[in-house]
Amino acid sequence: MNLKARFLDISTEPLILINPGDAAQIGGKDNDRVKIDGKRSAIALLNVSDFAEPGEAILSANLQSKIVASDGDDLRIIYASGPESVRSIRKKMDNKKLTKEEIHDIVVDILENRLSKIEISAWLTALYINGMDIEEIAAFARAMADTGDKVEFDRTPVYDFHSMGGVPGNKITPIVVSIVAAAGLMLPKTSSRAISSACGTSDFVETFCDIELDAANLKRISEKVGGVFAWGGSMNLAPVDDMVIKVEHPLGINPRAQMLASIISKKLAIGATHLVMDIPTGAGTKVPTIEVAKAYARDFMDLGEKLNIHIECAITYADQPVGSAIGPKLEARECIRILEGQKHPSSVIEKACDLAGMILEMGGFANGSEKAREILDSGAAMKKFREIVAAQNGNYDIRSEDLVPGEFVEDVISPSAGYVHSISNKDLVSIAIAAGSPSDKGAGLLIMKKKGQRVERGELLFQIYGDSKAKVDRAKELATKYKPFDIEGMLLKKIAPPRTR
Repeated sequence: MNLKARFLDISTEPLILINPGDAAQIGGKDNDRVKIDGKRSAIALLNVSDFAEPGEAILSANLQSKIVASDGDDLRIIYASGPESVRSIRKKMDNKKLTKEEIHDIVVDILENRLSKIEISAWLTALYINGMDIEEIAAFARAMADTGDKVEFDRTPVYDFHSMGGVPGNKITPIVVSIVAAAGLMLPKTSSRAISSACGTSDFVETFCDIELDAANLKRISEKVGGVFAWGGSMNLAPVDDMVIKVEHPLGINPRAQMLASIISKKLAIGATHLVMDIPTGAGTKVPTIEVAKAYARDFMDLGEKLNIHIECAITYADQPVGSAIGPKLEARECIRILEGQKHPSSVIEKACDLAGMILEMGGFANGSEKAREILDSGAAMKKFREIVAAQNGNYDIRSEDLVPGEFVEDVISPSAGYVHSISNKDLVSIAIAAGSPSDKGAGLLIMKKKGQRVERGELLFQIYGDSKAKVDRAKELATKYKPFDIEGMLLKKIAPPRTR
């Protein structure tokens, strides 16, 4: 039947709302699929409501460009059966192995909006409960890469590295890329924004240069300068991965198979031939123990064999933040200070040089970590960093002191004397987010004490920075409530025999 179009500016999955009488005529009910024919066709989920007048179709705005139609246009609406991939999702819910064709069809149907959020949630839940074997994960990664853009470099090898995340303050990316590129290797690094963390790599890199590069510019800059600091979301690389992440985030789950396929799909899309995986490990992270980290490492290396990527893994310490800074401008400042020659925080320097060293050894250099430190200390990495920043429309003469954090500051002091026994990464992230990070670029935390250090009562543990006094005050309240630093004396417990009379 034909209905008059009316578009509403709402952000939702492709949705059409029609009157109950019109729904009865096409034989549709709530959550059925319908095919909409304008100048082009699209599939949408049906909602039935008296809010729509008879003869009227109310459509979500994201359908307008898909069907090429305007308000008042006549649209042909017909019932559409569910996609075959729903049966494959049920098959995985029954813990059965899927073929690469079935996995490819699921990925394509997600891309084309043929699957509802409920069905994608069922898919993610099935992966969370039943998982996938390595063959299935490889097929999943390949399908996600194949349904997006790919970067075809004229220059090889293509080196890359990736951190699984979960540890705050991990601002090593520009340092690693600059060291590797200064050594003459090519590392076209794409990074993400924060999803549930206080600051993603792209959140702090955009404080000093453009990060939104299309595939052509990523290729041009990488081949000319040796590296980039690009936001992966600005390109159409493995777009299904980004669509799935939006669904899994509210569920609070991150299925192992999805995580592995997500990471590898982006590497396939940029044509990586060599990859170093950073697996931060420690209490409160995505990877809580060494045993779990080793299992991830085996999976990544097995995937690399199947997909023709040479993968090596680094299990790194993650019981506390990397360095002292958490938050966009604070992390950018600390990162650039190290490139300028500052020797602290040593944890950032050590981690960056160790990971860069692994890549250098892949490229034929001996004693990679030492070579990386030599490149950093010589100033060659800083020179390369400036070249990359300038290529991405930043200031070649950038200095760390150009990055000024928020004007509002609150101190958090120790309530007692003792030693820092543990630090809660999760609580620090929550406090930084409350202060406004990462959307407020000046917001974040500056940590003064680390695990094992002596602290006196009233001594400064960390500072909260922000662009808004109200947010900083809220973060200070949260810090008082959470107490992310566990301060203990050297005497943990006194044990003595029972007293005799």
